[in-house]
Amino acid sequence: MMTEEEIKKEAEALKEEVSRIKKSSSLEEKKERLNSLIKEISQPEIWQKEKERAEKLTKEVGELEKEIKEISEIEELWQEIKEAIEKDKENQEIERKIEVLKNKIREYNFSFRFQGKYDKGPAIVTIIAGAGGDDARDWVAILFEIYRKYAKKKGWQLKLIKADRKGYFPQTGRDLLDDITFKIEGDYAYGFLKSETGVHRLVRISPFSAKKLRHTSFAYVQVLPVLKEEKIKIKPDDLRVEFFRSSGPGGQNVNKVETGVRLVHQPTGIISECQTERSQVRNREIALQILQSRLYFLLKERRKKELEELKGEKVRIEWGHQIRSYIFQPYKLVKDHRTKIETNDLDSVLEGDLDIFLS
Repeated sequence: MMTEEEIKKEAEALKEEVSRIKKSSSLEEKKERLNSLIKEISQPEIWQKEKERAEKLTKEVGELEKEIKEISEIEELWQEIKEAIEKDKENQEIERKIEVLKNKIREYNFSFRFQGKYDKGPAIVTIIAGAGGDDARDWVAILFEIYRKYAKKKGWQLKLIKADRKGYFPQTGRDLLDDITFKIEGDYAYGFLKSETGVHRLVRISPFSAKKLRHTSFAYVQVLPVLKEEKIKIKPDDLRVEFFRSSGPGGQNVNKVETGVRLVHQPTGIISECQTERSQVRNREIALQILQSRLYFLLKERRKKELEELKGEKVRIEWGHQIRSYIFQPYKLVKDHRTKIETNDLDSVLEGDLDIFLS
């Protein structure tokens, strides 16, 4: 049996989750789309002249109706819990409703949230330091730890692919990283993490400031899936292969020979690296896998903007471009600027509690 305090805490968490679902689902747009489709497939002409398209639209109508119904049921359950708490009903009844709602949300997430082609598979994550100097490099290391802890909580496996280390700062006990790339394997890893792509902003008293001034720094997170079926054919003349001596975090040599591999796709300027395997051949395989993922999604969109973002020319890793802010001082707050979801429990976020933001 839950206490009143525990029920209030659970209810508050569910309130935020229901709010996230409503915002991330674009419910009103889906309702408008549904009404438009119903009108279109109601016309006899479409079935006479475009039967295949009509069948495709009918399938979409069914999917939209199902999702809208699920969201409505989630909202209704939340309202019942809210009213039960306000009317001081028995804790046992409220607790039962909370469990029903949590199961509904879990079903919704897996039914509608992870419908993408690659959602079930692994993710390749790259974090790049932006404006902020050593604070930004330290911020890359902090973000890496957040994702490492999140992966552990999910029961996923994290494998380091490449780290560009620029020093070690004893006061924090962390490496200073220009960028880091790692692979996360586990059920729905890409589905959960894909919304993390964007600029992440940090505000804190800088450990690098002798005057203990408050600094703002930025890092860019890019999340890509691992391709399985599609493979981009890369012309040998378009690919420049470079070898270098591998070194891991903390300055430890992985190998004293040049096993690290850097691939440069010369037409786009896209670069991928791997340095964590002892075999040069294996490092090249992993680097090529990353390069193919980046090229595939760039070419699929066929927009210059996507190319510039992947190359880092237009994605300005600085103020005004952030998707989420993490404020350490003068108060504690983590705020997602897309969903407007925020929490004062900064310590939990630093320990890898990210589900509240992932939509």
